[in-house]
Amino acid sequence: MSEVQQAQQSLWRWMMQSPWERMGKGLLLPIAALGVLIGFLLVNVGERAEHVYYCTDTHRTVSRRAYERDDTGTIEKRVRVVYWEKWAGFEGEAIDKTVAYFNRTNDQKIYVDITRIGDITDKIRTATAGGNPPDLAGLHWIDIPVFAAQNALIPLDDMMDEAGIGPHTYIDAYYRLGVYRDKVWALPTTPSTWALHWNKNLFREAGLDPEQPPRSLAELEEFARDLTKVDEDGNIVQVGFLPTEPGWWKYSWGYWFGGRLWDGEGNITANSPENLEAMRWIRRFADGEVYEGLGYRELDAFKGTFGEFASSGNAFFDGRVAMVRQGVWMAKFIEMFAPDDFEFGVAPFPSREPGLHETHNAVTIGEADMIGIPQGARRPREAFEFIKFLATPEGMEILCGGHAKNSPLVETSDGWIEDHPNPYIDVFTELAESSRCYRTPPLGIWQEYNAAWARTFDDIWTRRRAPEDALDRLQAEMQRRLDHELERKRARGLELGAGDN
Repeated sequence: MSEVQQAQQSLWRWMMQSPWERMGKGLLLPIAALGVLIGFLLVNVGERAEHVYYCTDTHRTVSRRAYERDDTGTIEKRVRVVYWEKWAGFEGEAIDKTVAYFNRTNDQKIYVDITRIGDITDKIRTATAGGNPPDLAGLHWIDIPVFAAQNALIPLDDMMDEAGIGPHTYIDAYYRLGVYRDKVWALPTTPSTWALHWNKNLFREAGLDPEQPPRSLAELEEFARDLTKVDEDGNIVQVGFLPTEPGWWKYSWGYWFGGRLWDGEGNITANSPENLEAMRWIRRFADGEVYEGLGYRELDAFKGTFGEFASSGNAFFDGRVAMVRQGVWMAKFIEMFAPDDFEFGVAPFPSREPGLHETHNAVTIGEADMIGIPQGARRPREAFEFIKFLATPEGMEILCGGHAKNSPLVETSDGWIEDHPNPYIDVFTELAESSRCYRTPPLGIWQEYNAAWARTFDDIWTRRRAPEDALDRLQAEMQRRLDHELERKRARGLELGAGDN
């Protein structure tokens, strides 16, 4: 007999007694029984409240079992798939619309329940370790090698084979981001490549052709000088190009000089001749060689007046910086924060090697947000149905169109390019297919390596260290860390992951 049944019987017997019998036997037993019954009711009410969730497509609240009314008003039961995603703002709105469309149209009786999660990397790690992960997780591409090495994700290969999804489905640069040790651990959602953005109005004012961007680093410097202005007191009021704006990818400059960050085997290549040449080029700005008499102190003081990236005070939007290296997302922020008469162009960022200014052979970095299924997910096959939906132009283009980004898929729908909200989406799509579209290394120590590169860049920029000395120190530090990481993998019987190519 359950505790609840015992409590009910005790309460019933007490209620059937006369008042004198109740007083004679005392009040302890019935009060205790009543307490058990009330506690049971509270627990169940609390449990039900805990299982209530928000339906993004219908703006209704339903139970965890996801009983819903269909279009005819009939009650139906649907399988709930829990999805944690990191996006907010217009990016969050785009995934909400994508999920809502899937919930309305899928014939698998699946309901994707999306929740916005901050610090998603740590939250997924904690939830997986605790045995209570979501069924789907939106992840950063740089987390995939680490999560895969920790077996924190479910390999998708078998389900992909069943669904007919594979390397042929995605642009290679994006597909490879989810591959680690020859298994697929996650698939791309919203991708990006980087390119030169320039302010056409400022080009006109400087007497430059607004339709002709620089095609070499020498031209970039020449244009940058023409686009730089100082006031009568010598203060900068406009700069042509600033290597520290926005300053997000300090590790990456060597790629535009033919460099790499490691050799794909077991060797860090931070101090390669190509990376050294890149840092010497950065140092020329800091030393005042590019803008005569304007070194890092003057440039940093000017940068200190810039507003936030996502604001009208963004220095590119308000005309204080004429050229920036930025990603595909920039068009959306220009639409949101730049003046109505703002005109901009997009082209491959120029390289040291001449001739690499066409999208098919230009240097760029390919990145993507990813989606995967955490280890321990309760509904992995149902969760994969949503991933499968995103592997179609119909699903992916709702999401990527809302982000104003290109699609990671090889196949796109008719009119996708022509009707896209980003006027230069073809440039970013073609860059992703370039033979020189690179990725960040799939290393377990990448977070440390990235942070060490940032410190090294700052040391070179502020002239605390010469480029040679700074890169030699970085090389030694990160080789020790990589050797330690590889030794740990060998001790666990693991091989090194795929190379940086």
